[in-house]
Order: sequence, then C-alpha cells, then structure tokens
Amino acid sequence: MRQAYRILPVYSGDVSGVCSALYELGGMVVMHDPSGCNSTYNTHDETRWYDRDSLIFLSGLCEPDAVMGNDSKLIEDVVRAAGEFSPGFIALCNSPIPYLTGTDFAGICRIIEQRTEIPAFYIPTNGMHDYISGAGLAFEKLAEELFGESGSHDTVTGKYSAKNRSLNILGMTPLDYAAEGCVSSLREILEKGGWEITSVWAMGDSLEKLKKAGESSVNLVISASGLRTAKFLRKKFGTPWVAGAPLGSMRGRVLRALEKAAGSGACAAAYETCERALQGKPQVIVIGEPVMSCSIAQDYEDRGFSTLVIAATEESGKLIRPADRISRGEEEVEEALNQLCAEDTLVIADPLYRYVIPEGTAMEPVPHLAFSGRIYRSSFKDPFVSSCSGKGDIDEP
Repeated sequence: MRQAYRILPVYSGDVSGVCSALYELGGMVVMHDPSGCNSTYNTHDETRWYDRDSLIFLSGLCEPDAVMGNDSKLIEDVVRAAGEFSPGFIALCNSPIPYLTGTDFAGICRIIEQRTEIPAFYIPTNGMHDYISGAGLAFEKLAEELFGESGSHDTVTGKYSAKNRSLNILGMTPLDYAAEGCVSSLREILEKGGWEITSVWAMGDSLEKLKKAGESSVNLVISASGLRTAKFLRKKFGTPWVAGAPLGSMRGRVLRALEKAAGSGACAAAYETCERALQGKPQVIVIGEPVMSCSIAQDYEDRGFSTLVIAATEESGKLIRPADRISRGEEEVEEALNQLCAEDTLVIADPLYRYVIPEGTAMEPVPHLAFSGRIYRSSFKDPFVSSCSGKGDIDEP
C-alpha cells in the first residue's frame, strides 16, 4: 500500500510544527484537540520544554462537544486563559476531529479578539501534514498578523526602509536545528560576514524583533518552514530571499549569495540548482529536509563527490535541485535507495533510515528531532560548527 509506513516513523505533524514555530514569542497557542495530547506537541517534539515554559494549551475536546459543536466552551476557556496570562497574540489550530466536523475557526477568532482585545488568528492544521507545513503556515499567519495582508510591494520606500547588510533568518526551529548553540553559531557566521541580524524566526528573538523584519535587505531561508514567510515578505516589502544553510563550503556560498541578492533583488538558492545529468550512481545520497540536505550535498559536491538528495518533507519542490527526488512515502525511499546505492555509496540521514538502506551500504548518521524525536538527543550536533565529513555510525539508544 503506497504511503504506508511499516518500518520508518513519520515526520512530526503540522500541529507540532505550529507549536515549535510560535514557542518563544509570548503568544498563546490553543490546540482544539482531546485531552492528553499535549506531551506529543511539547515533550516529544520540543527540546525547549525542559528549560522554559510556553503558553500551549489543549481545549480538552470531548465527544459530545465534537458532535454537537459546543464552540462556546472553547471560546470561554480561551478568553479566561487570555485574561489570566495576557499573551501577545492568540493562535488557534486543530487536530483532525474539528477539521472533519467543519469548526468555524475564523469566526471563533473574531469573537475571541473582540472579547479580549488581543490579536487572534487561525492556523489551518489538520494533523494530516508534516511539521514543515505547520511551521510554515504558523510563520506566514504571524507575518500577516504583524504586517497585514501582502500585496504589491508596500515596499522599501513605504513605512519600512531596508537597511543595507541586514537580514532575517527564516525557518529556525528545534525540529530542524535541535543542537544547543545553533542560533549563536549561525549568528556568529553571518555577523563575521558583515551582516546585521534583524530577527530570527523564531528562536532566540522576541515578537518585537520580528516586527522589524520588513526593515531587512534580504532574508535567509535555512529550512523549508521559512519559505512561505520569505515569499510573503517578498510580496509585502520586495525583500529577496536566499535558501541555504552555511555549513562547510556552504558558508562562503551563502555569504556570496546574500551579497548578490541584496544587490540585485533576485531570489536564489545558495547551492547550485542548474540542470545536470547524474553520471552513474551518486557517491553520496542525503535524505531529509530539503534546504539542509541540499546544503550538505553541495558541501560534498565542492569536495568532488557526486550527490543526490531525497527530500522527505512537504513543500520541497521549490528548494531542491533538478536532478534530486521527492519522497512520498517509505516505499519510494526504499525503491530509490535500492536503485541508486552502489558498493561505495554513502547515505547521510537520520539513524533510523539505516533500516531501509541496502545491506552493506555505509551511513553517516545525522539525528533529526522531527524524525526520530528524542531517541538520539545526546547525539545532536550543531551543523554550523561540525559538518558531515565521512563514513561513520552512531550508538544505539
């Protein structure tokens, strides 16, 4: 059966992506969902939960309320909690049950906003998509709330004036960058390259910093979850974006691409995206989120290896190279690996992928929180300090 998983786990869901994207911003996230599921969104998919609290609540949806549509209970609970905690915004999202019953979240948000005088908006999740979709929607809806609906450039000549050599980092969440110190090491690389960081969406910065995003001259997309916001800021302010993670040889490529984009106003990927034919089987195969995977692949390409990326998350199509592939399920990953792996092939992926790679194929394990969760938490590495460098392994948990 296509798109069924019997060996591999699935990536974190869209609801987890929403919680991760908005975790540090001082807002209140309300998941319309049955009781008992909060640990899924937080302790399982959120490393920050050990160190700091966030206003993430479940509505405690019960069967009679789901069947009869008791929206007043949800509204009263949200209004009461907002009065107690005074969040900077209120974001509603939902699990499959309210999605299937057709709950009017837009209307509920209007009532909550009128009663609390706090901005309230709906993020259309349904538990059927992955974390890239959820985090991307959350960042996009937050941007719409902060800057208004996008139209033709309100642009750099309007209210906001772009600063030279300033940028926003888009798509930074622990689901892709779980190692301690990722934010500070990325900031250091960019600041040493002469760039001022306006805001990071969304780790290590406040909502007030994010409100200044329109002042930047360029945006750096470091994961697919930042692409929707990059496109929004492009439409709203005319700001170009660059996709790429500055690891290994990609450091220089990212810095050069930022310079070029800021000067020309054109959007681009920092890794090479030209049409190319793969000669024989690739020496290195990278599986995972597209921006990180293509950045790792480019680092190997620059060292003389032939590479191929298998993008395993949603919304990858605009971010991979022409010869790369998109996986739509476990069977497609297995088929691709059986077809492409040779005796000397190196597969770079989360350690749990070892169970679907051909026997005897070398593997460089790169634990990914959004895929294997906390199993390999002690092995998370900061990609901006250490990059994949050869064949290796990782201890079993």
